[in-house]
Amino acid sequence: MTEITKKWYVVRTQGGKEKKAKEYLEKEIELAGLTEQVPQILVPTEKYYQIKNGKRVSAERIFLPGYILVQAALTGEIELLVRNTTYVAGFLSEGKDKDKHPVPIREAELNRILGSVDEVAQQEEETVVPYVVGEAVKIIDGPFNGFDGSVEKIMDDKRKLAVTVKIFGRKTIVELNFAQVTKV
Repeated sequence: MTEITKKWYVVRTQGGKEKKAKEYLEKEIELAGLTEQVPQILVPTEKYYQIKNGKRVSAERIFLPGYILVQAALTGEIELLVRNTTYVAGFLSEGKDKDKHPVPIREAELNRILGSVDEVAQQEEETVVPYVVGEAVKIIDGPFNGFDGSVEKIMDDKRKLAVTVKIFGRKTIVELNFAQVTKV
């Protein structure tokens, strides 16, 4: 039997239900015995970092909200199964009403989507700076633990703050990591 080429298709899903749609679709494909025709289903996500309560926290967000990517050798049976799965709205397609046909995405587009997701995953952490100059902070780690101060300068590239602290009655600037301070 000749091998049918598998192409990538974009499938629309209900907003916020991308992972559930993927789960349901995988179960339906497994039950129908079509795992060879549909080898991969992806929910493109990206990883990012933010500071919460003085600690760096990793989180993940969906890169293409409302869409999942499906690699399939598209036949009528598979197309119908995908369209009738819970939380799936259908394929991204072209044509008018009755003549709508799912259109595979170009290799360049796929590489751009997957490449940009990989770049974000490999990229140096993206940090949301929760401090502003002049803001009062409390030092929670290091030799100045327990001291109060105010932010003088934010060094976003180094992920550090210059904080003015009163030591022995004199104002001194101390360089600290984002994780070493918390808002007062």
